[in-house]
Amino acid sequence: MAWQDDALCAQTDPEVFFPEKGISTAPAKGVCLACSCRAACLEFALEHGEDHGVWGGLDARQRQAIRRNRAALRVAS
Repeated sequence: MAWQDDALCAQTDPEVFFPEKGISTAPAKGVCLACSCRAACLEFALEHGEDHGVWGGLDARQRQAIRRNRAALRVAS
């Protein structure tokens, strides 16, 4: 996972990416928007079932929606 060495989150307080319930994910998503590793990070989270925090600029609900859509596409094919 060489991408992790270059990811902007490695230079940021991890708590930003795992906010407590009710705390905005906007600061983490802002870091992700500027990160060149965003796609690799998101794919890692999707492949490994990460269900907490912000990964690749998406929160847990957004990643769950992608997983559901991918599963539906596999069933449809």
